[in-house]
Amino acid sequence: MSASSAVAAPSLRPFALFYFAYFAFQGLFGPFWGLYLESLSFSALQISVLMALSTLARIVAPGFWGWLADRQGRRRAIIISTSLCSALAFALVGLGHGFWWIFTSLAVSHFFWAGALPLVEASTAYLTRAQPGRYSRVRVWGSIGFVCLSMVGGYVLDLIHLVNLPWALLLLAFIVLAGWFVPDVSNPRQHQAAGPIWQTLRQPRVLALFACCFLMAYAHGPYYTFYSIGLRHAGYDKGAIGLLWSVGVISEILVFLLMSRIMGRFSLASLLTAVLRFVLIACAVEQPVLAVLAQSMHALTFGLHHATSVGLIQRLFAQQHQGRAQGLYIIASFGVGGSSGGLVGGLLWPHGGMLPTFGMSVVAAALVAAGTLRQTYSSMISLSSGAAARFNVSC
Repeated sequence: MSASSAVAAPSLRPFALFYFAYFAFQGLFGPFWGLYLESLSFSALQISVLMALSTLARIVAPGFWGWLADRQGRRRAIIISTSLCSALAFALVGLGHGFWWIFTSLAVSHFFWAGALPLVEASTAYLTRAQPGRYSRVRVWGSIGFVCLSMVGGYVLDLIHLVNLPWALLLLAFIVLAGWFVPDVSNPRQHQAAGPIWQTLRQPRVLALFACCFLMAYAHGPYYTFYSIGLRHAGYDKGAIGLLWSVGVISEILVFLLMSRIMGRFSLASLLTAVLRFVLIACAVEQPVLAVLAQSMHALTFGLHHATSVGLIQRLFAQQHQGRAQGLYIIASFGVGGSSGGLVGGLLWPHGGMLPTFGMSVVAAALVAAGTLRQTYSSMISLSSGAAARFNVSC
């Protein structure tokens, strides 16, 4: 029975291909889309609103598509259809330069674009559940895709001009092709009902996890919205901006490759590192050495934090709820957290640029670290009290 199950287990290569294609799009969109919007003479608030659409879509879309996938018991059809609709809607973005035209086209595109990833995450987490380190070795291909596009993107845009960025981003079509090869992964039916998902969500440890994910994504919100613009104002050209983004993701790749050895050991370190990283971005981004140092910390502030969160959700939620659980993680973190951080950053940016905007990120990261330290201290006290009680009883 075990041998046949092993043979029947789907290959992880299609999931690696999907991650590569999905985040290759992000490698061109993330570093340069804000610069494109600024070239259209949009205000900081308008830029933050348009940049937040990708994260705002993650508030609505993952929950809906995750619910539909769990209800139907199939994920592949939704992955393909949402990727196709996203590419078709994005094709409209380059046809106009007005704020509301771009807003509407992007909103529709991102609603579908945000639907596929949580379902792929749920399937990958399930297939690698026996060896959590394997998840990182699959997910790392997303980081490789990001690096490939972000490293060359700045130089390519110098050749084809920034105004043509929307057409270059139609590589969304490759996500559709990659989605076609992703197999359907069906969780085994449970003999006992898992109960409503809200019973799990009400658990204090689950609420604490989602609160931590929200604050960490909130801290990163200004990074995904204004980091490239801040670098341009500091004198970096598009090629250097792409390379700095690549430094962050290359360091993330190294962490993913070592995840099986370090997962669970540096979770608190990643939170403390986030505080230092955003201090450097806020105060010293003009110094190339410090800018590279700050970007190398992305390995811990995003890579380790994200992989740990996905693994915890896989363990805390029943298999019947995995599609919705991963969707709720995306909603709480990249959706509500990332969009609100980016929007508040848009309000702060005109009043001092990098310093107040990323100063807010420092505060959010410090709150996460302080809360985790408090929880760790409380757990140590509880363990000590329990040990003391057992000693007294034995005496």
